[in-house]
Amino acid sequence: MYDDLDIFAVVVEQSSLNRASRLLNLSQPALSRKISKLEERLGTPLFNRFGKRLELTDAGRLAYTFALEQRHQRSRFLEALSKFKEGEPMIMTLGASLTTLQTTLPPLINTYMERYPAAELKLITGKTHEIVSSVGEGRADAGIVASSISEPGLRCVPLFEDQLRLVVSEHHPLTLLPRLEMGHLASLPMILFSKGTWYRRLTDDLFQRCGVEPDVRMEIDSFEAIIRLLPTGKTATLLPKSYLRPELLKGGGLVSLHIKELDLTQRTTSLIYREGGSLSAAARSFVQVAEEAFFSGRQAER
Repeated sequence: MYDDLDIFAVVVEQSSLNRASRLLNLSQPALSRKISKLEERLGTPLFNRFGKRLELTDAGRLAYTFALEQRHQRSRFLEALSKFKEGEPMIMTLGASLTTLQTTLPPLINTYMERYPAAELKLITGKTHEIVSSVGEGRADAGIVASSISEPGLRCVPLFEDQLRLVVSEHHPLTLLPRLEMGHLASLPMILFSKGTWYRRLTDDLFQRCGVEPDVRMEIDSFEAIIRLLPTGKTATLLPKSYLRPELLKGGGLVSLHIKELDLTQRTTSLIYREGGSLSAAARSFVQVAEEAFFSGRQAER
């Protein structure tokens, strides 16, 4: 009966036995018999027939809805089944901080999903030590952290070096200065990342070492929110270079300015995963994609 329901759905969608018979590669008499037998099994007519014109009955509309649901369920079943036919299912859990989700992960995940469209990627967020624990305890297959990690049983692969950059509106007075120094940030109205985050600790440490005390107007834990707020006033911010894509700056009317002391904020973003060959097929594939993406990027820069 379920195959006949699929055939019935095609007839409904084609609004014609003749067109449906050609699509299904069945003769029209054979198709008519199948529809008649389906109606007999269900004990009710599915169509009102007006010559060659077909019109669904109330029971027919109900049957069509059920046929669509069945079609969808079967499609999901076959897709899931295909993963087992191909081998191990492509399912992995990746841990990352919220800031990493906004900077490193979007292009990397796009590349991974383009290469492995059947993969299922689950994301968990947390601070660096939480991600390290999740990977070490097997709750996450891999993690991306803004640090170099040395933990027994974990492999740490450096992906890229990152630094903070000063970001202001393209109309900000600082853009008119020929050379910037940390002293220019003294009493400067700024929007900074929330306290307790790695980026805020990094900026606070930098200010302390340079003897600079900015005028912190807002503290926000979202790069996007900071970017949106900068053009509204004469404020500045410090954001990781990896986040400052050219289209983001141009689209927001922003510029990234260099200060020599900001080179001191350099930090390594790394991929971590368990050693010992316990990685799933999906995790092994993700590690390969990540290493290829960032290694080729470093090669291109040379």
